[in-house]
Amino acid sequence: MPLVAVGLSHKTAPVEVRERMAFAEADLAPAAARIRSLGLATEALVVSTCNRVELYAATPSGDPAALAQQLRGFLARDRGQPGDLTGIVYTHQGTAALEHLFRVVSGLDSLVLGETEILGQIKRFYSVALASGSTGGILNRSFQRAFAMAKRIRTQTQIQRGNTSVAAVAVELAERIFDDLDRRQVLVIGAGDTSEKTARALRGRGAQGILVSNRSFDRAAALAEQLEGRAIGFQDWEREFTAVDIVVSATGSPHPILDRARLERLMAGRRPRPILLIDLAVPRDIDPAVTLLPEVFLANVDDLQSVADTATRQRREEVARCEAMIREAAAEFDGERRFGPFALRSPAA
Repeated sequence: MPLVAVGLSHKTAPVEVRERMAFAEADLAPAAARIRSLGLATEALVVSTCNRVELYAATPSGDPAALAQQLRGFLARDRGQPGDLTGIVYTHQGTAALEHLFRVVSGLDSLVLGETEILGQIKRFYSVALASGSTGGILNRSFQRAFAMAKRIRTQTQIQRGNTSVAAVAVELAERIFDDLDRRQVLVIGAGDTSEKTARALRGRGAQGILVSNRSFDRAAALAEQLEGRAIGFQDWEREFTAVDIVVSATGSPHPILDRARLERLMAGRRPRPILLIDLAVPRDIDPAVTLLPEVFLANVDDLQSVADTATRQRREEVARCEAMIREAAAEFDGERRFGPFALRSPAA
């Protein structure tokens, strides 16, 4: 199969290298056109995400190994990185290139195993290449087969089962308690990285009116602006408690900032309804005894991480099954290309 894939990813290159090699989305079609205008390939498609930069190319004749080397050189020159890229840039040819594409589109090569965002991204990049006329029979069939492969893996395996990040698990828990997060009010106490990711995830699922409180008001204001929320003084967050549905806390305090007695007093000012407390701090910000109060749900970082780790383990157990499906599908596709669409089917089929 004359398909070639050349690129780098989070597995081979740190972020400072990936950002230098990345293509702006507006440059994807022009980059593919440059590959074709240089006579390197008759078909070309460029992929560029935060975790990978890849070139897919094909030509009906010629040496795939030579094309791979030419594409390595093009990528280095085009991105202004003429240094040694050994160990950073990988190449795949023929059936191996198709298997790699299947893995990428199916989320098997992603930072979060089995994630689905990459499928939408690759579909968008393919649409750009198709509209610009840089793809042909080889790339069109390869990518369409890859999208079908991703659907098979999603529906026939458990590779996407469960959430694998603390933030995603927190959102899942919140949706179990509140059914949906539309118009739910969130209070973020502490402006660290994990609490920021959790707040972003909650907002992405519909939570509104995000309040941010931090000992450094400037830091709270900066995060609140990013979340389109409102910053409040660290000494003032109790005043907002009556309207809050979800509290995300990660302050770095050596002692709990919320114990049963304090929460009981704060709950007295609210109309009866559930409240979810997400304690991401170590040491813990919230005394476990608060769960003795009615309508109070508490999850600490160990609770959330345990769920995420279980999901990751379950996904990894599915990898071998997914890889076998990919190898079989790639071999079948190669056989169809060489001998016709029915070559690998038994006479009784």
